[in-house]
Amino acid sequence: MSTQNCLECGESIKGRSDKKFCNDYCRNAYNNKINKSSKNLIRNTNNRLRKNHKILTELNTTGKTKITRTKLIDHNFEFNTFTSIYTTKTGNVYYYVYNQGYLKLENDYYLLIKRE
Repeated sequence: MSTQNCLECGESIKGRSDKKFCNDYCRNAYNNKINKSSKNLIRNTNNRLRKNHKILTELNTTGKTKITRTKLIDHNFEFNTFTSIYTTKTGNVYYYVYNQGYLKLENDYYLLIKRE
């Protein structure tokens, strides 16, 4: 049985030769530090998607609404955060945040649409 030191706290580890941590707390603390930046990116993106979805849901009460770009911006809508893109046969490009979508129209208008 070899003695190693815990990667998190540096304490001596007893047990299997391939153990890296002295306990679950140290293992979790170490892995949380390692994954912090990628988890922050995912958390921030998911938060932004939820905000965008909430904005579209609040503004599109009928399932199909025409609205100005300014009104979306006033609600802090972020146009480059969406979950999918759908292009029709005629070339219209719908951007979706889950089931709420929007289509850019002429003169800074947008069509908000809910996908059932």
